[in-house]
Amino acid sequence: MRISTLSLLVALVIAVPAFSQTTMPLWPGTPPGAPNVPDGQQEHDTTSSSDDMIAGRRVARIGFVSKPTLAFYPAPAGKNTGATVVVFPGGAYKILAYDLEGTEVCDWLNGIGVSCALVKYRVPNAGPFPKYTEDLADAQRAVRIVRQHATEWQLDPHRVGVLGFSAGGHIVAVLDAHAADAVYPAIDDADKLSARPDFALLIYPGYLHQENDLLAVRPEVKPVALTPPSFLIQTEDDPVKVENALVYYEALKQVKVPAEMHLFANGGHGYGLRPTKLPVTHWPDLAATWLHTLGITTP
Repeated sequence: MRISTLSLLVALVIAVPAFSQTTMPLWPGTPPGAPNVPDGQQEHDTTSSSDDMIAGRRVARIGFVSKPTLAFYPAPAGKNTGATVVVFPGGAYKILAYDLEGTEVCDWLNGIGVSCALVKYRVPNAGPFPKYTEDLADAQRAVRIVRQHATEWQLDPHRVGVLGFSAGGHIVAVLDAHAADAVYPAIDDADKLSARPDFALLIYPGYLHQENDLLAVRPEVKPVALTPPSFLIQTEDDPVKVENALVYYEALKQVKVPAEMHLFANGGHGYGLRPTKLPVTHWPDLAATWLHTLGITTP
């Protein structure tokens, strides 16, 4: 029997998925806390034709998330270092920039041998902390679930970090300071595990300086002795204010938490890791070097 080349290629595409991904709910049943989405609203991409594009491409702005999930993207078997990063997209606690600051980040992490756990946390009306605790609960639960699946997913439970953009950077800072806080009742064995990240990356973070004092860190994100080594990226012309990263970096120094910050003149806010002519968009190379220096990406 003769099989055409086209038929063979089609068969291979059907047999081999383009990527391996596991998506699961963060919570069995109804998530703890008050409902955050008005009745009748369903999760959907809220992007409209009038929304800004980034690097010439649209951004998926997922809104009305009431059923948070974790999507696990394993590093390729031949490159897997055992490290994992739990990713929190930004979106001002109103939406999630789910591709720009989520799936595209997982692609980059997988490329450097790091597995990615992408969190679709609740929005809107579930953050920021301390007014709301639901998104901190989602963050704690996500880190614990990753550690619970360490053996199954072939990862090192002692090399589980977090990365957040904008509002997601605020979630990372809150988690780093409140990983052990009991903000929800224990549900299963996952909740017996630590929610403390082993390292943290905050990319153009928001909500870190006090509202009425640009030179003071907010008390709810003030670093503590157990805050993990941290990496920050910021631009001077960020409309969300460069002081967010500056005051947080200084607060990290005060408690002797190892930190590295890169400050760029231009770039604004919300660029993700889509490369442009501006140097700041090449921050993933700096982050990869930092992870290697820490020994995170050493197999």
